[in-house]
Amino acid sequence: MSTLYGAQQRALQDRFDTRRLADKIAQVAVHSEFSDMDRAFIETRDLFFLSTVDSQGRPTVSYKGGDPGFVKVLDAGTLAFPVYDGNGMFYSAGNLMDHAAVGLLFIDFERPQRLRVQGNATVQENDPLLAEFPEALMVVRVAATEVWPNCPRYVHRYNKLKASRYVPRAGCETPLAGWKRIDLVQEDLPAREQGQAERAGGLISIETWFGKVLEGSEEA
Repeated sequence: MSTLYGAQQRALQDRFDTRRLADKIAQVAVHSEFSDMDRAFIETRDLFFLSTVDSQGRPTVSYKGGDPGFVKVLDAGTLAFPVYDGNGMFYSAGNLMDHAAVGLLFIDFERPQRLRVQGNATVQENDPLLAEFPEALMVVRVAATEVWPNCPRYVHRYNKLKASRYVPRAGCETPLAGWKRIDLVQEDLPAREQGQAERAGGLISIETWFGKVLEGSEEA
């Protein structure tokens, strides 16, 4: 019997007569180790969605993007990904330090496919993998507890237009994030980023930045 389901899932399964199906899916599809197929899928993704729990017990979901391979399957039970520079909140990383439980959702939008990973995470600043991720601040390792493919039925088909220019890459200077040029945040930026806005094209207003967001500018 799978431990994936609680009383409320069971109640709904019984109400809609899907308990047998749910048990079959848990028996056939859910596994605790990454298969070769899982590894190949994960390591060719350039994005995933990360679910964490905050200090008040509230769930939250974050988008994580990088170049293909920025999530690495280290062994049959472990994957790792970098913590890049963000908005300074360290919301997901901080959540994981409070609550190790984590969920990851990997999606291929061109050939609809999904893979779920549940597990427990650790966050380290001195992880030996840090050198493999340019500009990473920390590394998250996830010990998988459940892994299973998801039905692609409702996944819309999208084509990738262009990779983000802000993804850190070896041998390439990463541009300053557009919002870090906003005038009202200058005095709050970390010391290492003070003065960079002038070198990146000068200060802008928050209205200008939001305008770039709305028009889909790469400078946003």
